[in-house]
Amino acid sequence: MSSVEEQAAAVPQASDEFTVRELTPEDKPFVQGVLRRYWASLIQVSKGRRHQADELPGFAAMRDGEAVGLLTYHIDGDQCEIVTHNSLAGHGGIGSCLMAAVRAKARELGCKRLWLVTTNDNTPALRFYQRRDFDLVAVHREAIKQARKLKPEIPDVGMDGIPIRHELELEYLL
Repeated sequence: MSSVEEQAAAVPQASDEFTVRELTPEDKPFVQGVLRRYWASLIQVSKGRRHQADELPGFAAMRDGEAVGLLTYHIDGDQCEIVTHNSLAGHGGIGSCLMAAVRAKARELGCKRLWLVTTNDNTPALRFYQRRDFDLVAVHREAIKQARKLKPEIPDVGMDGIPIRHELELEYLL
């Protein structure tokens, strides 16, 4: 068992604080609100491909009947791409439980690879995923120039004043 699987086993799908469940059609307003608030659009772009993120399957983390986390994904053959991932209540295991849920779903669907793209400025995401055994497998230099053609809302400057220029691809082999 890898350290990620051990972490997933140690982090329950449900706790006294929250539960994780698959998205339902009734969640669409919540999903759209999160996407607009945190991603500035219902469209997400990775590796030159547009995703209509509010149409994707995913998971919601719930606490006292209120959504506190969201993860959307896209299956293509034997690969599962994490398209969006948000913990709306800070730290506390929400992001990890959402990751455990998508990892289990990807395995159930026969996927061999779980992967995602983040931008070069997103150092918190790089820490989060690498601590969960994701490997940095590619740097798509200047990819954001192309991405902005598909999603003009992508800002020029991101976290910590870092110019957003590159896509960083991380993977976890299932």
